[in-house]
Amino acid sequence: MTSPAVIVWSQFVVCVALIGVAGTVLSRYGDVIAEKTGLGGTWIGLVLLATVTSLPELVTGISSVTVADTPDIALGDVLGSCVFNLAIITILDFLQRGESVYTRASQGHILAAGFGVILIGFVGFNVLLADRTSDLAIGHLGIYTPLIVILYVVAMRTVFRYERAQMAAYVGEHAERYPDIRLRQAVGRYVLAALVVVGAGIWLPFIGAQIARVMGWEATFVGTLFVAFATSVPEMVVTIAAMRLGALDMAIGNLLGSNLFDILIVAVDDLFFLRGPILAHVSPMHAVSAISAMMMTGIVIVGLLYQPRSRLFGTVGWASMFLLTVYLLNSLVLYLYGGSAP
Repeated sequence: MTSPAVIVWSQFVVCVALIGVAGTVLSRYGDVIAEKTGLGGTWIGLVLLATVTSLPELVTGISSVTVADTPDIALGDVLGSCVFNLAIITILDFLQRGESVYTRASQGHILAAGFGVILIGFVGFNVLLADRTSDLAIGHLGIYTPLIVILYVVAMRTVFRYERAQMAAYVGEHAERYPDIRLRQAVGRYVLAALVVVGAGIWLPFIGAQIARVMGWEATFVGTLFVAFATSVPEMVVTIAAMRLGALDMAIGNLLGSNLFDILIVAVDDLFFLRGPILAHVSPMHAVSAISAMMMTGIVIVGLLYQPRSRLFGTVGWASMFLLTVYLLNSLVLYLYGGSAP
C-alpha cells in the first residue's frame, strides 16, 4: 500500500509541474503581447506577467483562509514567495554569461525595489504588533489593509510614470519578432495558461496542509518554503524564459512586480478572512521572512546601483551570493524555530 507521504508528495510534484508548464506559455505570449501592443517589456514584466504569475499566491491565499482555514499557510506563501522571487535573481546571474545581470539591468528597477522594501516592511511591522493593534480594526479587517492597497496603487502609478518615458526605445528593440502570431491568438493562449495556474493554485493549500500533517511540520514552515516554492514556479519559469528571449528587464520586472502584488494579496486575504484581522491569527515567525525579504531587496538595490563586474569563481557576483545566503538562512531559521505541528 502506498504511504500517505508518497501520495502527498506526488501531488505536490504534479502541481509544481502544471504550474511550470503554464509558466512557460505565459512567458512566450506575454512577450508577444508586449510586442503587439507596444507597451514595452519592462512594463509587461512589472504588471501583466507579475500579476498573472502571482495568481497562485492569490488563489492559494483566498482558499487557505476560507476553505482550508490555514492563515499561516496564506501569509507564509506570500512572504516566502517574496524571498524566493529575490533568490531567483541568483539563478539569472548564474545563467548570464559574461557580464553580471546587475550591469545589464535598467536602474529603473530600483524604484520598484524601493517600494518593495516599504510594503514588505509594513507587513512585517504589523505582524510583530498584531496582538497590540488587533483592536484597531475596521470590522473584521486590520487597519493596515486599506493602507496596503493605497501604498500599492501609489507604487504602481509612480513606477508607470517613470517607465513611460523609456518605453519607446525598448519596444523598438523587440519589434516584429512574432509576425506569424496575432494579438488575439496570444491573448487567448495567455488566458488559457492563466486558468491552469489558477486551478493549480486552488489545489496548493490543501496539499500544504496535508504535508504539514503527514510530516509533522509547522504550517508556517510549510507555507513559507514548500507552498511558496510551488506558487513561485511561474515566476521562476517566466523569468528564465524571458531572459533567454533577451528580455532581461522584463524578467527582473516580473520578479520585483510579483513582490509588490504579493503584498497586495495580504490585503485580499484579510478581506476573505472573517475571524478578524489576519495578522492577529498567524505566527510572529513570519516577521523573519519579512525581514529577510527586506534585506534581500536591499542587496538587489545595492547591486543595481554599484553594478559589480567581478564574479566569484566565474559563476555569480557577490550580490547574488549574499541573496542566496540570506535565503538559506531564512529557511534554516524557520525550520529550527518555527515550532512543530501538534
